[in-house]
Amino acid sequence: MHKSSARRWLAGLGVVGAVVAATASPAFAAQPDGTLGVYLPNTSVAAGSAGFLESPILYSSKPVVLLDATVTFDATGLAGVAEISEDPEGIGRCESPTPQRLVCQAPYEIGIDEWGGSGYFTVLVKPVDGAGDGDKGVLKVSFGAAGYETVTHQAQVRVGEGVDLANGTEAKVSAGPGERFSTPLAIRNAGETTANGASVLFFNDAAIRATKKFSNCTYVDDRLRTCQFDTDLRPGASYTTTVPYAVGADAYAPDRAYGENTVLTPAEFEDFTAYLGSSGESIGEPGTEGKLTLSEVRTVAARKVQVDTDPSNNWGILELTVTGRNGADLAAVGDTLTGAAGDVVTATVGLVNKGPATLDATRGGGPVTRVDVVIPDGTTATDVPESCAPMKGDEIDWEHGGRAGAAKYRCFTGSFIAAGATETLDLKLRIDKVVPNASGTVTINGKCECEGISGDLNPANDVAYLVVNETGGTGGGLPVTGASTGLIVAAGGVLLAAGAVGFVLTRRRRVRFVA
Repeated sequence: MHKSSARRWLAGLGVVGAVVAATASPAFAAQPDGTLGVYLPNTSVAAGSAGFLESPILYSSKPVVLLDATVTFDATGLAGVAEISEDPEGIGRCESPTPQRLVCQAPYEIGIDEWGGSGYFTVLVKPVDGAGDGDKGVLKVSFGAAGYETVTHQAQVRVGEGVDLANGTEAKVSAGPGERFSTPLAIRNAGETTANGASVLFFNDAAIRATKKFSNCTYVDDRLRTCQFDTDLRPGASYTTTVPYAVGADAYAPDRAYGENTVLTPAEFEDFTAYLGSSGESIGEPGTEGKLTLSEVRTVAARKVQVDTDPSNNWGILELTVTGRNGADLAAVGDTLTGAAGDVVTATVGLVNKGPATLDATRGGGPVTRVDVVIPDGTTATDVPESCAPMKGDEIDWEHGGRAGAAKYRCFTGSFIAAGATETLDLKLRIDKVVPNASGTVTINGKCECEGISGDLNPANDVAYLVVNETGGTGGGLPVTGASTGLIVAAGGVLLAAGAVGFVLTRRRRVRFVA
């Protein structure tokens, strides 16, 4: 079945390191106990096709479990364009009070938060007989639950001519930090209809940098994001170009970096950029250094709305072996606090990446490393981030991230720490009893059979002190330098240790380009 939205392709692929679980800017309704939100993307569908499955993204301003969530699809605005029906393999219970209206209820409780969740309610949207190129209408979706005001969002559904663009480029290269290389980009028209132009989305790891910024491509800093080609792609013909890159001077080595690219029709690219723009995301800025062109370029006076009938063949892969040696020195950051009995003080602890390499674990979705915090004597942790799990000895309480009162915590970093950057987290400590020089510790790269950095360049600075009421130079943490960001958990659930199911937190990353 045709699924024409780029968002659906990307959200379903765990290999895409630069794009992660779905979000956009939803319609919200205020309630005393929080707000619900719902978002539905614009989508193009091929005329005469079997249609596509669409699922709205559901939000809550704070984590909530809903026992009676209801989603209503209203396709009265799609008259003459498309019709809706219940997903034949769906898990919701739907009724159709009118031919173009579908009311669905979840047969079980669902949990959502501000990062959004999708897949609970799915509807089949199919173009009607006779709908042709450029026909469009509005699909409205409403979301509600007991005790909450119902919220509504509407999306454009557009019918276009079906084409079949194919990619399939595979490249394997080796280069060291700072060295240049190039890769081919090949687009083939595997269908029987001329494709009026093509757009390409790039999802490259941070080590892969652009060396030239073309006017028909967009960039975030020196990271290539998209290219748009106005070439007519004839049925059965292939078109190629060469994309210049360099390995970032701060790339970790030896290592491997990866990139994917996927080809869209111009209409699908419009849908995707509208989706990103709704949440304030950007595909970047165009370059000024000439135009990247495909072979056999031809100019076309008029362009149709076109939709790819087989997105499964649209992907290309780049595998980069980063040669040489370029490591990183992570250093622990502690703190020194002062207060009287009964005071609640804030400890800011974490780590700094002294470089020279940037650490990037976004493709796997795991943390760069771990930060173990021992709470000083005479104090109690009263407010702890959810990315910190209580520890007892070497045992970690995976299920209770953020629980107050433990004597020791294991906290997890984000999946990307640039050279020179500092990541910190705040723990609130209540001083129960004034103990001079009460000393805890902050230890990074703690023992763990899990993902993270190996071969820290200077293990000697992996421990810093967390001191309360210092009297004689015990010494708190290292100075905090560089761009500071909060410690977060990457990708919702992180594989942490052999035999552990995982430390699943309530935070899920948004669909976004990560610089």
